[in-house]
Amino acid sequence: MEIIIVGCGKIGETILADLVQEGHDVLAIDNDQAVLDQINNIYDVMTVCGNGADFYTLKEARVERAELFIAATASDELNMLSCYIAKKMGAKHTIARIRNPEYNMESLGFLKQQLGLSMAINPDMLAAREMFNILKLPFAVKIETFSSRSFEIIELILREGSALTGVKLMDLRNKYKAKFLICVVRRGEEVYIPDGNFVLQPGDKIGLTAEPSEIQKFMRSVGIDKKQANNVMILGGGRIAFYLAKTLIQSGNGVKIIEIDNDKCRTLSDALPKAVVINGDGAQQELLLEEGLDSVDAFVSLTGMDEENILISIFASTHNVPTVITKVNRNELAGMATKLGLDCVISPKDIMSDVLVQYARALENSKGSNVETLYNIMDGKAEVLEFNVSSDFPYRNIPIKDLRLRRGILIAGIIRDRKPIIPIGNDVIRPEDKVIILTENQRLNELSDIIK
Repeated sequence: MEIIIVGCGKIGETILADLVQEGHDVLAIDNDQAVLDQINNIYDVMTVCGNGADFYTLKEARVERAELFIAATASDELNMLSCYIAKKMGAKHTIARIRNPEYNMESLGFLKQQLGLSMAINPDMLAAREMFNILKLPFAVKIETFSSRSFEIIELILREGSALTGVKLMDLRNKYKAKFLICVVRRGEEVYIPDGNFVLQPGDKIGLTAEPSEIQKFMRSVGIDKKQANNVMILGGGRIAFYLAKTLIQSGNGVKIIEIDNDKCRTLSDALPKAVVINGDGAQQELLLEEGLDSVDAFVSLTGMDEENILISIFASTHNVPTVITKVNRNELAGMATKLGLDCVISPKDIMSDVLVQYARALENSKGSNVETLYNIMDGKAEVLEFNVSSDFPYRNIPIKDLRLRRGILIAGIIRDRKPIIPIGNDVIRPEDKVIILTENQRLNELSDIIK
């Protein structure tokens, strides 16, 4: 599929890298030739230097041939204008990155309609939503949701002494009555789709699927359940902090924001009158302690510097803050943060890229099935997809035990009439089902791809 990306900053380059890996023909537009030279040195893509909202730049990029046009510059307005012009010039689908909180849901809906946008994506809002979900389910380090929240996959790390370690998975299913499936395990650098004889060890990162109530039931039964974070300290007063604080306050949580910039503090105080906003340097450990770091339920580090976020998060962890969430955008630093013991590391650019890869796959779908949701899990070493099953899916109504699945594939869940099913051998896939598939780094475009 021919795709054009305007803007090759951190988010644009991440999107470009993932779409190239997916096998798409990608052309990059940026007004900085040095940035494009760097892109050319790393990726096999075409580039055009110029303004993404300029008619002649888009004409040189042959925008009329683009099946998908993505504007991901730092300017919301430029992204919208670029998409509008691209659509008028013949691009089939257009997606704009729009981050400003002033563009609320109502205005975004109007803009999408008037500009002909296929989608407007706010990576900061998506990141804040993921952080909020973790604060509401603090034993997890990552939570992904399918089909209107009726089914979830959570990642958690097993500690020494956990009731889940040293036990075969088949025995866990027999011992605990909750309906769940441990569908993937990361141990060191290896990822496993485990069978019933697999024995979990301390330090394993596991992926567990179930409906939300069953997850809570299971966590309580194994003694892993933590209380929800009621008092949250946020370091940094940017857009993600605003979206997260607003959502937390609406849910009745106490929020304290520490921000070094005085103007940002005034803006946050006006927009969030129920939040406590402190003007100060959160890198000063004494300030964090004075403001009650030792007594909060959660600490979220959202400054603009990855290194600062990591170091201050480590400091918060040493003060036994129950839940610590760290924003890290650079991939090499994200891996370092995990090795240093930070469990909840979130990257807004990766979240946005996942959404766009999902959208691109949906455009490529055959008539047999449809990718509705796609997530990268286990630090990008595995993928979980939700498919809609059509009436002409060739392997419908066949017991799962009789399907010849490809290696590295697991049917992790079935959602039928909004009710989740943890599948066993005699279960079948029916038309209009939603099927959750887990795969080890295999690109699936349609549900039929799971069969040998």
